[in-house]
Amino acid sequence: MTPEPALHEKQSFPSSFWSANVIELFERAAFYAMASFVVIYLGQLGFGATWPGVINGPLLWGTLYLMPIFSGTMADRIGFKKALLLAFGVLTAGYLLMGAPIWFGGHHLQNAMTDRVTVGWQVWITVIMGIQLIGLGGSFVKPCIAGTVQKTAGARKTMGFAIFYMVINIGSVIGRVVAFFVRSRPGFDLSIIFAVSMAAAALAFFMVLFFYKDPDLEMGGAEKASSRSLRDIFMGIFTALSNGRFVIFIVVASGFYFIYNQVYTLLPLYVKRTVELSPRMDLYTAANPFVIVAFQLLITKLFGKLPPIKSIVIGTVIIGLSMLINIVPIYFSGGVEEGTRFFFWILPLGSVFIIMTVALIAFGELFASSRLYEYIGSLSPKGQEGLFLGYAQLPMGIGAIIGGPVGTVFFNYFMCRHAVKLPNGLLKLDPTYAMLGWVILGSFGLLSALSMLIYNRWLQKQAA
Repeated sequence: MTPEPALHEKQSFPSSFWSANVIELFERAAFYAMASFVVIYLGQLGFGATWPGVINGPLLWGTLYLMPIFSGTMADRIGFKKALLLAFGVLTAGYLLMGAPIWFGGHHLQNAMTDRVTVGWQVWITVIMGIQLIGLGGSFVKPCIAGTVQKTAGARKTMGFAIFYMVINIGSVIGRVVAFFVRSRPGFDLSIIFAVSMAAAALAFFMVLFFYKDPDLEMGGAEKASSRSLRDIFMGIFTALSNGRFVIFIVVASGFYFIYNQVYTLLPLYVKRTVELSPRMDLYTAANPFVIVAFQLLITKLFGKLPPIKSIVIGTVIIGLSMLINIVPIYFSGGVEEGTRFFFWILPLGSVFIIMTVALIAFGELFASSRLYEYIGSLSPKGQEGLFLGYAQLPMGIGAIIGGPVGTVFFNYFMCRHAVKLPNGLLKLDPTYAMLGWVILGSFGLLSALSMLIYNRWLQKQAA
């Protein structure tokens, strides 16, 4: 009489698995409620034309991708529950500091972004601290949640991580949609998105406090894996970076994430400064998680058997082409500001193509991102797969650190060259420089794909 319940129990995920996924949903909702607007917010706050991208890329995205190498080890040492409580406390404080210049400092957002820096040192310190805390807090969450899934899924790890990946994208959609409807209410300015993020982070904190159980305790007090010391981490970095073929791959793969980072750097600047004064960037960038949720299973079924390198190359080609399609509205009658009917919204033509760009980038991500880990695993020396996979986010970090500043400078000082300021505050770009800008960005993606093919061919010759 008892085997059936026992079998059911073995097949079910424990409570910490589900609470961890709900917590991840809140965290992703908090982050993506504001991610699409950081450069716009900083520009309207008075950080000028270049500094918003410089701050957003290295300090936010760079910290988010590179710090898990260290924060994951700290989480192992103090336990996932304590680490998550610390993370969401830090995140709540970070979102509060980002909105503080408007809420408590008496500052106001300008309607249009300007080239001049007009904020004082107090705002600089507040914003730098806020954005650094958001990156730091976020760097703790992913290792803890992914580690919980790893420890609690048992033999169903494939299903467990599929649920985890789906929750990430659902949370990012929810955050964007909630932020849009809150900030669209009369009397609110763009700073309200940080209140939405702060509320979601605070809810996640209390979810951890009252519902989350450390997986080591819930799974019967299983012995914890020994955590690495800081010396081990630094020695691991030295070991990984002394492997020439691994370093070359990291550099080549960074090209994909350089283009990907422009979704949160160059594209918001382009829409805000040249297409529409009040862009719905939260809804426009929601095309990314929507495509991933809708097509993940189909792409995996149709193309999952492709060799990892071919899949990565296809993804990189797609992400390069996603930039090139923005040439089309430049030469339409009326240009990028021309209105058109799209899903019951009246949108400028430039914004429609930005949505298409984000959707194409999501398809590129479906082909490339998941296979990156598989390919790095094949590059790793036998017995060191775990060490090398621990640095698999290096391309993302490098792409963000370089992509933020370079994308911002490239847009402001190349694509906007000979631009004319219109009476409504928008810039009318010189068609030649606008076209060349998109061509250069697209070509960078295509050259990254070509470099990946050349690298793989070289690697095969080395093996032979």
